[in-house]
Amino acid sequence: MTATVTATQAALQAGQVNVSKLKLKDPKEFDGKPATPFTSWWESVCEYIEFYPRSTDAQRIAWIGTLLTGTARDGHQHRRRTMGDRDTWALHAANMQAEYRDRQEAANAERKLGGLKYKGDIKAYLTEFRALKIYAKCMGESLQEKINLAMPQAIIDMRFAHHMGEFVDDEHFLTATYEAGLHVEQRKALEELRSGKKEKEGPKPGKDSGKSRKGQGEKEGPKQAEKAGSGGKARRPEFGQAGHRGTKEEALAGVPARERKEYGAGRDGCWRCKRTGHKTFECYAGTTDGGTALPAAPWKGASSAIRKRALEEAEDVPTAKQAGTTHIKTEDEEMREAAAAWTKDQQETGVCVQDTNDSDF
Repeated sequence: MTATVTATQAALQAGQVNVSKLKLKDPKEFDGKPATPFTSWWESVCEYIEFYPRSTDAQRIAWIGTLLTGTARDGHQHRRRTMGDRDTWALHAANMQAEYRDRQEAANAERKLGGLKYKGDIKAYLTEFRALKIYAKCMGESLQEKINLAMPQAIIDMRFAHHMGEFVDDEHFLTATYEAGLHVEQRKALEELRSGKKEKEGPKPGKDSGKSRKGQGEKEGPKQAEKAGSGGKARRPEFGQAGHRGTKEEALAGVPARERKEYGAGRDGCWRCKRTGHKTFECYAGTTDGGTALPAAPWKGASSAIRKRALEEAEDVPTAKQAGTTHIKTEDEEMREAAAAWTKDQQETGVCVQDTNDSDF
């Protein structure tokens, strides 16, 4: 800022600049309270005064009074009444610095420097660090220690990789840290960009892609799928196999109305066979729980050999009630045939035979 003011003054003396066209924004107001930072505010006042070098002491004292509020304005007015025209800008400025300088400013700045954290932006971190170190009077090994503790390991490694020797001064150390931080942040941004691009593109299709495996599975058919799911051995269709029946009417085909009503009242059992462990649409039972024979489950898309094998397996597993009924019917027919043959033999030999209708058979 001082170099800018010097250049402006030289241009004014040479008559190359019209000062009326250059304006500088006034500093903020100052209330004189201990919590209000004084040093930063006073620096902005000095920069404003240097920007307008032709102003007189009386003009500067009157102007700074317009920036003061509260107790600071009361002190300014008291000094004006006491000093009058004997007051100069140099005396007024020295009095203000002695009155409002924060004696705890260095300690507060030192504490803030110790708690300053790097948040992924090396430029923002060092900008705040430079502002605080002026008030904290931090320099040398103390400055380097605070920065090293705040930096991530990646930035420290990068700085040592590019600067093997000792640092000339604090500014050399800050510049090296800044360059290392920029390099790490740029590399991290590039890695995130490449990673996001790969996720967006997804895996490239190849010979073993999901589409190819799906097509191979469709060509294998139900028989190969059954072998694959049972360790290479063919097995009967399990409960839950998709594609058995598509509608309720198909599922309950062959079930008498009385059994439908009885089975449907239950919550856990199958509505087709009344047994548990499977769903109605996936039932392949050959008979109901009451003994009624049921049609075989439809095999959509399966070959005739598979359908035949499923029917044979269903027939090989008769229920207990089926076995008892068949056995009774077979014995009854054999006994009736034996009785009819005996009656015929007796009639041919002329023996009187009692009516067979009275037989216990």
